[in-house]
Amino acid sequence: MERRRKQLRLKEYDYSQPGAYFVTICTKDRRHLFGGIKGESMHLNPYGRVVQSCWEEIPDHYPQVQLDEFVVMPNHMHGIIVILDDVDTVGARHASPQRKINTLGDIVGSFKSAVTKRIDESKGVSGVSIWQRGFFEHIIRDGKSLDRIREYIAANPQRWQLDRENPEAKRIHEFSQWIESGGGRPMPSDST
Repeated sequence: MERRRKQLRLKEYDYSQPGAYFVTICTKDRRHLFGGIKGESMHLNPYGRVVQSCWEEIPDHYPQVQLDEFVVMPNHMHGIIVILDDVDTVGARHASPQRKINTLGDIVGSFKSAVTKRIDESKGVSGVSIWQRGFFEHIIRDGKSLDRIREYIAANPQRWQLDRENPEAKRIHEFSQWIESGGGRPMPSDST
């Protein structure tokens, strides 16, 4: 059974504008590719270390980006991407050095491509699907929400049995309902 996330992406929102964004990126078919939970800790395998390394390199490729809390889990990752204002965005990129890329979707897409390329190279193959299509994002609107999301990310390995992405979870952590409801604030209404 494929789980579907409620679509929260705002149709008229400019995802290149400065701000903090919570993202969740899942593996294709929720396969456990990046390691496993032992006790209450995540133990990364070589593919999980590739994911961590590529994530940590994002600011090297995108000068307008700072990273905040993140965690790599067996079949997904959570992270906070902060897009800054007034930063020159010309420079090297993960996937395509010629383009000026500065939207959240471009940053995540380039990250996913870099991970796939490095894992494919390590396996001596190409074209293997690592990631599901798209990703989940949430615009972080205030400091209280930022703190709650940071805490959720940091504690994610300890709460694996309640994780929405864990196929064996018997119940889901209340954070999932909170984030899907707009993270404590009403979503702006679409004018379409």
